[in-house]
Amino acid sequence: MDPRKRNRRAIVTGAGSGIGRAVAVRLLREGVHVLAVDIDAAKLADFANDNCRTIVADLSDPAARAELAAIAEDADYLVNSHGVLKVQSIFDVSVDDWRQIQSVNAESVFFLCQQIGQRLRPGGAIVNLSSSSSKLAATTEVAAYAASKTTILSITRSFAYALAARPVRVNAICPGIVDTPMQDIVLEGMARLRGMNVGEMNATRNRTVPLGRAAMPEECAGAIWFLLSDEASYMTGQAVNFTGGLVTW
Repeated sequence: MDPRKRNRRAIVTGAGSGIGRAVAVRLLREGVHVLAVDIDAAKLADFANDNCRTIVADLSDPAARAELAAIAEDADYLVNSHGVLKVQSIFDVSVDDWRQIQSVNAESVFFLCQQIGQRLRPGGAIVNLSSSSSKLAATTEVAAYAASKTTILSITRSFAYALAARPVRVNAICPGIVDTPMQDIVLEGMARLRGMNVGEMNATRNRTVPLGRAAMPEECAGAIWFLLSDEASYMTGQAVNFTGGLVTW
């Protein structure tokens, strides 16, 4: 076996819950050594083992990003799956709300791609988590979040060009409705603002999906593993929908 295949290393941000956690678990299952990153130490507590290191970091902080980049030398993969949102009327979004969401969701992804992308081993790959909200505007209660996820698509395209000669591939995935703690926050907030109960809100949203259901994080992790793997060796600069048919462009 190629020694490089035996010693693959990945950095996964937002690894404490949701899609990020599912990605970290999937990579470990594939024999990849993982550096799991999250802002919440408690959520990483059960990860630490011989194949998984953990680091607690607020990735909106330039110093924390620099620290992460300093220990990322010779990694193969970077998965930027961290993010925050606030569910509120589009007319109530404040400048502080906007700046916080952009700082965590977009600014940090740009600079992680910049600082870590150049350190990844040739043949490596980056996957940035965008969202179906980067292409759809119906959920105006998360408009600031949607704007940050649209920015991620541009970041992905730019670094796909910038890192192609290395070569390091850079793609984005656009999940739709996925059964995660963040999705619970969205459902509760939307239900409150629209005068519905959570069950009604959940059913209403699922009816917009041609496949009629939410995805599980593990399903999304499988698609992300494909984008990282050699099976996707001719894909870069792409925004791959993972929406059950909700978005087809």
